[in-house]
Amino acid sequence: MLSESKSTDLLKDYYHDWVIVYKEGAIRDVTLSKYHMCEKWLENLAPDLRLCDVTRKAYQNIINEYAKEHERQTVMDFHHQLKGAILDAVDEGLIPHDPTRKVIIKGKTPVDKKQKYLNQFQLQTLLQSLKLEETINWDWFILLVAKTGMRFSEALAITPKDFDFAHQTVSINKTWNYKDGGGFAATKNRSSVRKIQIDWQLVMQFAALVKDLPVDKPIFVTKNKVYNSTVNDILERYCKKLDIPIISVHGLRHTHASILLFAGVSIASVARRLGHASMTTTQKTYLHIIQELENQDIDLVMRSLSNLT
Repeated sequence: MLSESKSTDLLKDYYHDWVIVYKEGAIRDVTLSKYHMCEKWLENLAPDLRLCDVTRKAYQNIINEYAKEHERQTVMDFHHQLKGAILDAVDEGLIPHDPTRKVIIKGKTPVDKKQKYLNQFQLQTLLQSLKLEETINWDWFILLVAKTGMRFSEALAITPKDFDFAHQTVSINKTWNYKDGGGFAATKNRSSVRKIQIDWQLVMQFAALVKDLPVDKPIFVTKNKVYNSTVNDILERYCKKLDIPIISVHGLRHTHASILLFAGVSIASVARRLGHASMTTTQKTYLHIIQELENQDIDLVMRSLSNLT
């Protein structure tokens, strides 16, 4: 048990027990897997490091070695996953001082990333090219994600009864566990449970599409095993054909958010629509857009003040 740990125990063993006691059953499986991955790296980078020997220098060396293979943001995530266990060990008196204090986060130079979103014209071009048949297909899935900003797993879990056509909303209250064989699962966090307002055109389209479908069965899942790559491949073919930036399904979510922000929708409203846990997440994710909008605001302020006499 964790409470029986000694300062001479290995850090990797303490971390292993810590994850079992404090994380298993308390966080989503996808998040738990990150802690397990952190444990594997710890076993590789510091297999013989004892708790009593975890000094600032020893901890910094672990971070430095991890940073040789990862970009800075990934190193930061690794640091946060490891830091939680280490601070608990400090509280228990197993490590004399906080070795994570003033840690320097390094990392590989980020590779040039592809554009993650489309502008409004490019999105319009894509949506006009979709083959929206009389029965459900993946093109309908692309349309729904583009107009709602849902996560891939959220959109997969949508059933006919999640639509409230009278009030023009669709409810997000579950996800589809597509990575582990299917089945409904909990949302990413409490903030992810939400109602998204949809336009009248989408209401008319989906009201007709789902009227004869089982009310509590996923609309888009015809078999338990669904692959993210299936929809990404369809999207890629469309993007290449239309000569627009190639984006993923998650890129449709970014596109949805960026178009709303450029249209003047508040960060708070966009955060609620996306199901972010806080506006900080939205601000960090779309910092480049927010900065561009701030520059436009400065121009507007200057023009307004120059008209004052």
